[in-house]
Amino acid sequence: MQDDIRNHYTRGDLLQRLQAALAEDGVDPARPTAEALAPYDQFHGRGLEATEDLAAMVRPAATDHLLDVGSGIGGPARYLAQRFGCRITGVDLTAEFCAVATHLTRQLGLQQRVDFRVGDALALPLPDAAFDGAYSMNVSMNIADKAGLYRELWRVLKPGAWLVLSEIARGSGAEIDYPTPWAASAATSFLVTPEQTRQGLLDAGFELLTLENTLDKARAYGARSRARVERGEKPPHRAVMLIHGDLATRAMANIARAMNEGRVLPIEVLARRPAPQRP
Repeated sequence: MQDDIRNHYTRGDLLQRLQAALAEDGVDPARPTAEALAPYDQFHGRGLEATEDLAAMVRPAATDHLLDVGSGIGGPARYLAQRFGCRITGVDLTAEFCAVATHLTRQLGLQQRVDFRVGDALALPLPDAAFDGAYSMNVSMNIADKAGLYRELWRVLKPGAWLVLSEIARGSGAEIDYPTPWAASAATSFLVTPEQTRQGLLDAGFELLTLENTLDKARAYGARSRARVERGEKPPHRAVMLIHGDLATRAMANIARAMNEGRVLPIEVLARRPAPQRP
């Protein structure tokens, strides 16, 4: 199954395709800025806007060491490191993502604060109680063992550390249509309801602070994106096209239809590993 997930995301020429897209935008691929990369390196719903919301939710300190689970090509990690001065470790199942993420991070001069490694979210190659916070953006839909994921996140977080999950949850009605941005078929798609997410985190020992249905935000973002295209501009979020090429149009249409019909819901969760109570 892991091979099927990797194969959905990688074709072996990602850096070359990104460089070609940047050149088409009028950007020197050898000297990209964070702003130029943002349409491409935020591979999750609402792109950079969602990462900015995450930052506003947790506001990490410069001394924090954060974990990005399913780090993709590193956009959120670089954004947080650049804005707050914190350290980020990213883990992703896809080796090509990690290689491109490392390349881009060096280009932006952030390699002292951000690193990436290949790994499985269910067996993170990381020590216990090592991180002040963790986040995962549109990743858990590929993970069947949610309880195992929450246990691993608990293990690597320090007591008192926060956790943010941005994901697509199961709504009501019929099964969604595939492909989607995260899966070619139902064989690698494992959606659960918001309530199942809530209960899974509580069962793992987390304190649940907020669980927000962000469907209205997603719809508003989509409307603004369509307006830009209608004005003859490029959409603000081009990561799905970069990663999936010809598959992207069908994948995005399927998820948009599923959201409109209530079959899926985008949610954002803020939780915390409780700190020990003082006597």
